[in-house]
Amino acid sequence: AEQLNLLLPKLHGKRVALVVNHTATIKQTHLADTLKSAGITIVRIFGPEHGFRGEAPDGALIQDSVDAKTQIPVVSLYGKNKKPTAEHLQDLDVVVFDIQDVGARFYTYISTMHYVMEACAEHHKQLIILDRPNPNGSYVDGPVLTPTLKSFVGMHPIPVVHGLTIGELATMINGEGWLGDNKKCDLEIITLKNW
Repeated sequence: AEQLNLLLPKLHGKRVALVVNHTATIKQTHLADTLKSAGITIVRIFGPEHGFRGEAPDGALIQDSVDAKTQIPVVSLYGKNKKPTAEHLQDLDVVVFDIQDVGARFYTYISTMHYVMEACAEHHKQLIILDRPNPNGSYVDGPVLTPTLKSFVGMHPIPVVHGLTIGELATMINGEGWLGDNKKCDLEIITLKNW
């Protein structure tokens, strides 16, 4: 996520949306603030469970809003919509996903990522994922999800603790065809160094 030398050239002159929460930081600065300061056109922000700035409690439904600091519209993906709509994506060129994940199947951030990938595939938008370390990356445990039990807190046939980074999981979702109907997301991962 801190490899701005790789990210910024991909965003200059484009209309960008971010899928981020409070973990999308570079040092002490939120990615939205960093990109806005660098002159990137951020059209909207998509917020997952807990909200864009991470201030909502577990399971609390979140309403659409405008970020007080940046004045950028925030669309909740943990309220009436779990997936961006055609209207949310029509005026965008690229979507950037940057959320730290702990590698547990039931965390909703990976479900949000799945739905964002699906929406980007359906509406021909590029998705760039800024990979971050999985603090449980050396640990894999638990049963693989039974497909008939799929839900928002378990969407993929992976173990409870899956050991993947968010970028590795996104690559697996695309590669295994888990978006359904032969959909593929135009996916680019800015990979971790030395991982």
